[in-house]
Amino acid sequence: MSMPPPPGYDPRQQQHPQQYQQPPQQQQQQYGRPSRMSDSSLRLVWIYPDLLSTYGDRGNALVLERRARQRGLAVSRIDVRSDQPVPTSGDIYLIGGGEDRPQRLAAERLRQDSGLARAVDNGAIVFSVCAGYQILGHEFINDLGQREPGLGLLDVWSTRGEGARSVGDVLAEPDPRLGLPTLTGFENHQGVTHLGQGVSPLATVTAGGPHGGGNGDGNGTEGAWRDTVFGTYLHGPVLARNPAVADLLIKLALDVNALPPADTTWYDALRAERIAATGQPA
Repeated sequence: MSMPPPPGYDPRQQQHPQQYQQPPQQQQQQYGRPSRMSDSSLRLVWIYPDLLSTYGDRGNALVLERRARQRGLAVSRIDVRSDQPVPTSGDIYLIGGGEDRPQRLAAERLRQDSGLARAVDNGAIVFSVCAGYQILGHEFINDLGQREPGLGLLDVWSTRGEGARSVGDVLAEPDPRLGLPTLTGFENHQGVTHLGQGVSPLATVTAGGPHGGGNGDGNGTEGAWRDTVFGTYLHGPVLARNPAVADLLIKLALDVNALPPADTTWYDALRAERIAATGQPA
């Protein structure tokens, strides 16, 4: 998923932060929090790649880093293994998918560590996928068939579905408040995630594979979000298929409503291909 930098790009040359400031009359806390990003770089934290990166979700970190650098931002990325403490000073935290036992181990260590919860209390942004999404909720079913406590960062709880796994390409229309285009991704899970009143669905499934169902709760919802914490079942990697989501996370970190334009030729081709795979027009 690594993509070459544009011609003439020098990561040592950062554009002046002032170009990302809104004029005073337009400064708004659109997402209900002040900016916490340092002036020096965008700090990305990839949590437990040794446990939660089974389905290529490392691509999300690569795409997010690339999209930020396309805008002249310096980026520092920390890959936090499961035997290391989670820093609380990150701007954006990424958690990927994984199999059942690594998911249980990750949940245990994140509960003991508490760094991610403290970062969220400080206003950090979290984007989670599949197993990581379930970990952010109140509880899920672990590999031992037992109820495993989550972190409670999203008002959701997950059970294990009784029928076939949800596998296949999915299209979903995102919550209009997020200002995103149609989402495309690939799901592969047997979880059923129920949403509480403290969250909103990230999107509503409009097309999918034979067992495509998003959260699988019978309401056609996909993922969940509140403020700056997001969860989804979509792989792909999902940020490669949906660069607008990566841009949204960057805007949240910068506390702006728009970013300078950046080339999306590669992403557009991937999106068109995967949307066509669902039998829908691109």
